[in-house]
Amino acid sequence: MSVVTEIGSLITVSPGVCGGRPRIAGTGVSVRRIAGWYKLGMSPEEIATEIPHLTLAQVHAALAYYLANRDQMEAEMAAEEAECDRLEREHRESRKNA
Repeated sequence: MSVVTEIGSLITVSPGVCGGRPRIAGTGVSVRRIAGWYKLGMSPEEIATEIPHLTLAQVHAALAYYLANRDQMEAEMAAEEAECDRLEREHRESRKNA
């Protein structure tokens, strides 16, 4: 008899891990990291090969989480990217003025 895995148990959120972002349970791999590779055109199989300690089921669970929460996750990623851009501009300006 095979073991049945509850899909909801594959993704978790912990305040002190991955900045409180959703991640694959038992790992430090964020859903955002998996989604980023997926958005770059990598297949779930390629992602699982890239991070060999993940199972294909874990990768699919992360992608399912991302797709189910796409608007929220895209907004968070865009806000983080905008903040990175702002900090980079600020750093460049401070170097010019130094």
